[in-house]
Amino acid sequence: MPNVLAAPDKFRGTATAPEVAAAVAAAAREAGWTCDEVPVADGGEGILDAMGGLAKHTRVQGPLGEVVDAEWRLKDRTAVIETARAAGLDLVGGAEWNDPLRASTAGVGQLVMAAAAAGAKRIVVGVGGSATTDGGQGCLESLEPRARLSGIELVVACDVTTTFLEAASVFAPQKGASAAQVELLRRRLDRLAQLYLETYGVDVRDLPGSGAAGGLAGGLAAVGFELVPGFDLVADALDLASRVESADLVVTGEGFVDEQSFAGKVVGGVTEMAAEAGVPVLVVAGEVFAGLPAGLADGAAKVEMVSLVEEFGRERAFAETSSCVTEAVVRRLRAGPG
Repeated sequence: MPNVLAAPDKFRGTATAPEVAAAVAAAAREAGWTCDEVPVADGGEGILDAMGGLAKHTRVQGPLGEVVDAEWRLKDRTAVIETARAAGLDLVGGAEWNDPLRASTAGVGQLVMAAAAAGAKRIVVGVGGSATTDGGQGCLESLEPRARLSGIELVVACDVTTTFLEAASVFAPQKGASAAQVELLRRRLDRLAQLYLETYGVDVRDLPGSGAAGGLAGGLAAVGFELVPGFDLVADALDLASRVESADLVVTGEGFVDEQSFAGKVVGGVTEMAAEAGVPVLVVAGEVFAGLPAGLADGAAKVEMVSLVEEFGRERAFAETSSCVTEAVVRRLRAGPG
């Protein structure tokens, strides 16, 4: 019986990665295939679902000062923290209701300290989906006294390569910042970079990934966190490479596929991994805004992309994402492996 590996990212706003993987599994059962469900993340939202572990909850300061009940995970003394749970844009109701100049990452630091107090020997902070462009200043203030982090491996799982000073222009407009506010935030990041250099001896300005979560990654790097590609970290934890090799088809996807999807994101990482293993890939997306990059479009890799909006219409694709995924995948699986 042929086997499909379901390794999707979330479809933001419509379906979680586990829900999409379950939809692929439903298609596999209908088509007579087996399915290995492996929800994946790249360091942003969804990293808790991907990494697993015992669910913990800590009440922390939200992005605009409100108290939020933030979930994190603990497994084998490794704590996994999702920035969006403590400083997420969704927590304030989206960009329209955000205060981009005031939004703080303080709650993320509080989660780190809670994980340390719980006995974690490794702390992974996944960045992405934040309401903030505070350069990590709020978070670092919550990490005092930092002696409590002594002896703990500290890691940031990045989903972008954006540098510290670029964070304002690249991300702040998505968080509700006007053009004038973007310039103010850029200047604040510039001052913070100088402060971090003077205080911690670390220059975060050109560090790849330091702009993630509005510069939170850079702030954490200044105090000793290692910045790593989030997809690689999650893939290693899930032993994804060997699971790809045992599949006859890999199905991945996300809500919107564009050029960034193939630059450190789940879709690109999974597709490249499958191409190297010689396993065909089906990319299912809510919408597709870009074709395959040259390395995957040259015919050497067997990659097919499906747009749910194109196949089922926008209304149904967004309202019934999981059932659309199942239908789209069933059609492909009935064609057989390869």
